[in-house]
Amino acid sequence: MLKFDQHGLIPAIVQHARSGEVLMLGYMNADSLQITRESGMVTFWSRSRQELWRKGETSGNFLQLVALRQDCDSDVLLVLAEPVGPTCHTGKPSCFFRDLDGHDVATRMPW
Repeated sequence: MLKFDQHGLIPAIVQHARSGEVLMLGYMNADSLQITRESGMVTFWSRSRQELWRKGETSGNFLQLVALRQDCDSDVLLVLAEPVGPTCHTGKPSCFFRDLDGHDVATRMPW
């Protein structure tokens, strides 16, 4: 059984299903997890807007669900997905494109 935090959320690490590249981190609640499983389109809970957020609903850059996994403590999800377009709102394929000094680093573009 999954362990949601005191706000009813669980971190969801999104990984490219083919390349293994980490694409982003989002948060899911029970509703967004159910919608993701039923629709096959990755959906999160927006902590800032306090509403469901289907990745790509405004940009067209969706994440198609391939598989869901839980970690050994059942308190983190791994979402294996096929991106349709860049994942990051900056237009980069991954949200993890900067080192700790703020410099852009190379990322793969698997599509």
